[in-house]
Amino acid sequence: MSESFRRAKIEALLAEEPGDQFLRYGLAVELDKEGEHDRSLALLAELGRDESPYVPAFFLAGQQLARLGRIDAARTALRDGIEHARAAGDAHAAGEMSEFLASLGALGE
Repeated sequence: MSESFRRAKIEALLAEEPGDQFLRYGLAVELDKEGEHDRSLALLAELGRDESPYVPAFFLAGQQLARLGRIDAARTALRDGIEHARAAGDAHAAGEMSEFLASLGALGE
């Protein structure tokens, strides 16, 4: 299945369920793969501002920002994600983001 087909399928599903966090996250993943980083990061930011923030969005945003060389922004996304993960009782996600955040310390900016 091509990336553009997956993206079109997700967009069609989102037209029916615009608030679906998993679909919105999936679209952000596809946009990232296609190099549409601004749109992907905007979707991830929206997911982080939802009434119940979607914790995986913070990790993906941190990873994407780090790949783009935006280390300070990546650190901020990860710190926010760790805070939301802990508030949600998701120690596993908080731990993964903490490890990735620590790895960014070596890159410095």
